[in-house]
Amino acid sequence: MRCPYVSPVFFLLALLLTGARARAQSAATGQEGAAGISNLRDLTSGMPAVLPHGLGEGTVGSPYADTRWLPAQLRLTNNLLLVPIALKYDVLGHRLLMRSPGRATDSLQLDDARVTGFVLTEPASGLAPARLRQFRRFVEAPLDRERPDYVEVLHAGRYTLLKHYTKILKVAGQPEAYSTGPRSDVIEDYLDYYLRTPEAKLLPVKLSLRALQAAAPALAGLLKSAAHNPKTEADWVAVLNAVDPEPSK
Repeated sequence: MRCPYVSPVFFLLALLLTGARARAQSAATGQEGAAGISNLRDLTSGMPAVLPHGLGEGTVGSPYADTRWLPAQLRLTNNLLLVPIALKYDVLGHRLLMRSPGRATDSLQLDDARVTGFVLTEPASGLAPARLRQFRRFVEAPLDRERPDYVEVLHAGRYTLLKHYTKILKVAGQPEAYSTGPRSDVIEDYLDYYLRTPEAKLLPVKLSLRALQAAAPALAGLLKSAAHNPKTEADWVAVLNAVDPEPSK
């Protein structure tokens, strides 16, 4: 006797709803009982489809902000945080993908119309401890087409440091005889940093002492004192955290 076919969407809903009952959040996050179940059901009601994992064979580069499936909590327009799911942010496709339960090579595209942001949990490594990575909509983007994008919030004090990911697909042309040019499609990566001021101005910046001092003159002296030869993004985030701490809640 054949078992009836059950779609991956059903498995997704079953997993999420079971997780919602087993790990309902406290009142502080507002994710409880029927409200949490309703929000999860709504989020997956946009006819998500099983999608092929990755692009065409031979493509160089990745469409994702992070190639790993990382635990993530989605934040909705009503400020609720949903239970953790395995997530990837597809920058090239402007979409959020969830790992399909039981099918490691398939993904489910989430209907993110009500999603305002998400929090990724990055596991500890030999070089750094586990950390949370905050993403939100790029609502103040200089270009209208970028406002639905998600930006990573690297620092949040009086000033906010944002990291915007851009991916562009360069399709390889038909190679000519004896051509030595590229024969694979290439996904190019572009990263832009912005500093949001206390006056809500958005300024493009480079991660250098001179650029940050110009964008945040109120922090110029503190930056000079605290910047002990920072080189990496993490170094500069640590400097900003030291001179511009997050306001107490």
